[in-house]
Amino acid sequence: MNKKITESQNPNSLKLDSLSTNKIIELINDEDSKISLLIKENIPKISKLVEQTVKNIKKGGRLIYAGAGTSGRLGVLDASECPPTFSVNKKLVVGIIAGGKKALYKSIEGAEDNLELATYDLKKNKINKKDVIVGITTSGTTPYVN
Repeated sequence: MNKKITESQNPNSLKLDSLSTNKIIELINDEDSKISLLIKENIPKISKLVEQTVKNIKKGGRLIYAGAGTSGRLGVLDASECPPTFSVNKKLVVGIIAGGKKALYKSIEGAEDNLELATYDLKKNKINKKDVIVGITTSGTTPYVN
């Protein structure tokens, strides 16, 4: 079986249950700090994406988040917060999650691996060439997103 990174245990937290609260918090902080380093390395790519997204939105496109599991839930959450936070049209930023609305509340096992479901969801949301799709995935290998 091909074990996915998101379904593997972090080797740094193998003995999490035997650590003190302070050590657990330090471990979480150490792991979280890796994110900002990755973002820093990718600022040029992220800048290009943002600039292209702005161009496409000015031409009538939308920002579409697509993800599965927790990543998908966070995309839907962010999309739902854009209208009240930034006073944008509720159709401008769209969140799509593998497994649909049910997946917001309950894990839908296997939805992240379903390419037919991904195709269906994109067609259902009438994706066009002006839209920008941002796939959100922890592992970078989720079939629904890729």
